[in-house]
Amino acid sequence: MEVSNALSAVRQAVKEATQGLVERETIVDLILLSAVAREHLLIIGPPGTAKSAAVRRISQALGGKYFEYLLGRFTEPSEIFGPVDIRKLSEGVVETATDGMLPEAEIAFLDEVFLGSTAILNTLLGVLNERRFKRGHTQIDCPLRICVAASNHLPEDETLAAFADRFLVHCFVEPVADAQLEELLRQGWWAATHPPVKSCEIKLLDTLAEQARQADMSLVQPLLAKCVRLLRKEGIQLSDRRVVKAQGLISAAATLAGRSQPTEADLWPLLYAVPTRENQESAREILSDALRHCENDALSAAAEAAANSPAARAARLAEKAEALLQEEASHERRNRLEALGREIDAGFAPDALPDRLIALRQRLQEALTQHEAPQGE
Repeated sequence: MEVSNALSAVRQAVKEATQGLVERETIVDLILLSAVAREHLLIIGPPGTAKSAAVRRISQALGGKYFEYLLGRFTEPSEIFGPVDIRKLSEGVVETATDGMLPEAEIAFLDEVFLGSTAILNTLLGVLNERRFKRGHTQIDCPLRICVAASNHLPEDETLAAFADRFLVHCFVEPVADAQLEELLRQGWWAATHPPVKSCEIKLLDTLAEQARQADMSLVQPLLAKCVRLLRKEGIQLSDRRVVKAQGLISAAATLAGRSQPTEADLWPLLYAVPTRENQESAREILSDALRHCENDALSAAAEAAANSPAARAARLAEKAEALLQEEASHERRNRLEALGREIDAGFAPDALPDRLIALRQRLQEALTQHEAPQGE
């Protein structure tokens, strides 16, 4: 399949998966970005913040083999990687039966990952880094596209911190804000009975990943080096490994935006390669000028959260407006039309409103007028 067709199908599938989630668009964007970059994602946040729901809905929309597990201090490796194959044991061969377990998963979610034993985490490192699993005397290739791990906080123990560092992308989440509670209730009620329908094949991710790997990085490498120097100057250190691997995120962002060559618009994923929340917040300020041209129509929430640039903000508002305009008329829709109109007006001065938002703002006003019409009769 051509890259453009794969891109269109994956973007549509992820868009459908996002329905029913409130303030979790950034997580969904980073799952897709990491999967195309062939990296893994670590989500840090309190329990009950829809971390697993976001991963599960993406998996349902893409149709991949999914493995999910809540780790505890007494979790056995066999619960993650599979038990001993009894049939082969009777033949004198010690081998792990991996059917339905993590080594055969295409998308995996591991909650409370840092509670895993040393044996589990050491084995997991091999699966994450090499995408291979030793099940006895033989090794198997793991089809894993992405592993999403979650925890309430980053570990302070040096050994566990080193394990956390293997997840290139770090995302920090908080409970939904007070102002969004009504929307959380409405969307949560809807999502409970509307699981995403599989609308594309997970192998399309491979098409996009291959396109990203072939990208010409010569244009963006000097810009990335400049950003890293700015961070180091302010005391934010990124390991050489993280700096090099961040290129994969930037390349994936460009691919998902439909660009064959990464540009300055695609630098924003660097912020998510900064490991801690405090340093991410500082990096956002330090890099504000370098990231001012960043935007991504496919990953608008993550791009805006990282760069806070007008272009990224416009992309996110446009995506939100287009989705809202397609919904059927209702009292809730009317309220959200009004709220979105106020958000657009608050985000841009009248003479700085992008052309795309000018047209969408006009359509929002027309839709509001249609809502008002029956009341005037």
